[in-house]
Amino acid sequence: MAEEIKKKSAPAKEAKNDAAAEKPAKAADETKPKKGKAAAGAAAVADAPKTEPVGLVAATAPTAAELLGEDANAKKIVKAKHAKNISVGIANILATFNNTQVTITDMQGNLLGWSAAGRVGFKGSRKSTAYAAQMVAQDAARQAMAHGMKEVEIRVKGPGSGRESAIRALQAIGLEINTIKDVTPIPHNGCRPRKKRRV
Repeated sequence: MAEEIKKKSAPAKEAKNDAAAEKPAKAADETKPKKGKAAAGAAAVADAPKTEPVGLVAATAPTAAELLGEDANAKKIVKAKHAKNISVGIANILATFNNTQVTITDMQGNLLGWSAAGRVGFKGSRKSTAYAAQMVAQDAARQAMAHGMKEVEIRVKGPGSGRESAIRALQAIGLEINTIKDVTPIPHNGCRPRKKRRV
C-alpha cells in the first residue's frame, strides 16, 4: 500500500514540472514582438508626411491683445446696476515710482471707475511693476465699461514704469483711445527735491 501511494504521488510531481516548463515557453512567446504590429508601425512612419525646414520669418512684436491673451477676456463686463450710459470719458493714469493708479471719469470729471495696485492685490515692491499697472488698468476699464464707456482720452502723469503698460492694457480690453496727453507737472524750480539715497 505504501508503494501504491508513492506511485500515485510521483505522476502528480511530474505533471507540476510539465506545467512549469510550459509557462516559461509562453512567457518567451509573449515577449517576442509580433510581426503584424511592427510592420504596421513601420508603415505608419513611412506614410507620415515629410516636413520641410521652416525658413526664418521676420519677427513682429506681439500686440497687447496677444500678450494679455485670455486674461483680458476672462472676466466678462457686466452692466452696472445704476449704469450711466456714458460712451466717452477720460482715463487718468498716475504712475509713480512706488504705485500706479488709474481713474476713469466722464468728460466733466465725475468718477466712473478707479483702481490701484493695492486694490488689485499687489503689496510692497510689486506695486511698482509694469504687470501691476496692466492689471490696474484692466480693473478700472471693466468698471467704466459697465457704465457704457467705449472711448477714452488718456492723461498720463508721473515717471513710473507702469505708464506704457497701462495704456496698452486699456487698448487691449477694448476701449478706443482718442488722445494721449502727458500732464506730468514740471516745476519752474519750485520745491526742493528729495535728498538722494545713500545705498
